[in-house]
Amino acid sequence: MTDDTIPSSPSLAERRKQCNFYYMADFSKLHELCAQVRRDIVRMVFNVQSGHPGGSLGCAEFFVALYGNVLKHRPKPFKMEGKNQDMFFLSNGHISPVWYSVLARTGYFPVAELNTFRKLNTRLQGHPATHEGLPGVRVASGSLGQGMSAAIGAALAKRLDGDKRWIFCLTGDGELEEGQCWEAIMFAAHHKVDNLIVTVDWNGQQIDGPTDRVMSLGNLPAKWKAFGWDVLVLEQGNNLEAVIAMLRRAKRRTGKGKPVVILMKTEMGYGVDFMQGTHQWHGKAPNQQQFDSAMQQLPVTSLGDY
Repeated sequence: MTDDTIPSSPSLAERRKQCNFYYMADFSKLHELCAQVRRDIVRMVFNVQSGHPGGSLGCAEFFVALYGNVLKHRPKPFKMEGKNQDMFFLSNGHISPVWYSVLARTGYFPVAELNTFRKLNTRLQGHPATHEGLPGVRVASGSLGQGMSAAIGAALAKRLDGDKRWIFCLTGDGELEEGQCWEAIMFAAHHKVDNLIVTVDWNGQQIDGPTDRVMSLGNLPAKWKAFGWDVLVLEQGNNLEAVIAMLRRAKRRTGKGKPVVILMKTEMGYGVDFMQGTHQWHGKAPNQQQFDSAMQQLPVTSLGDY
């Protein structure tokens, strides 16, 4: 079996080993979840005429792959310390709609609560927050550049505790313009934080335009490698099977003295034709006509809209 091969469904013995963790072996169900998550994203942003649909739609496969198949996590009871389970930190917190949808659909809180997104006194703030006690969220995020530092701290804490599970973190390519990111990247390599897997949503877009126009990132794989990381490039970030295979490959590369980064190429707005590949839907809500068009493009699933 190569690094990029999708293993067959786990045996009964393997399933018993994983019974304490949330796990979906049925890939057809994972694809269905991707479709439903996209419907949730568009609905949430439309309902309050506020939010960030573009990056959220582009990262649906990543979140479904992570929470549905790769991450060893326990939705209930949710515990902040995450002892003996994998932990995830979202740095580019503005894509909260995709995270909230996946958290709800994997059992962290009721799906009906998605209807409260960005409303007064909700637990589902526009950017993830901890003061309202939303299960699944361990740090507030949205102030760009900070999430990787928090993830590194959690990874070091697991090392000190003798906890063998992994820390995952998602950041955006535009976010890498923040200096704190590169301080964290240097720190993790220097301290050999090799239980850490960072994924960069490499969609080439940010709020003001294409990243190459705003401030070019240059040769991103070469930069991460030069900073001492084990670098993996995923060309098909909107292919669910490819994302699962790459996340599993990254886990096999940990424990060797280097942190691991996945540079994941996605398309902003993926799944809705008029939102795809443009920064204009970074933080813009659809009007009624656009909402109707988007929902017609996104398949209805057995999971049902909230």
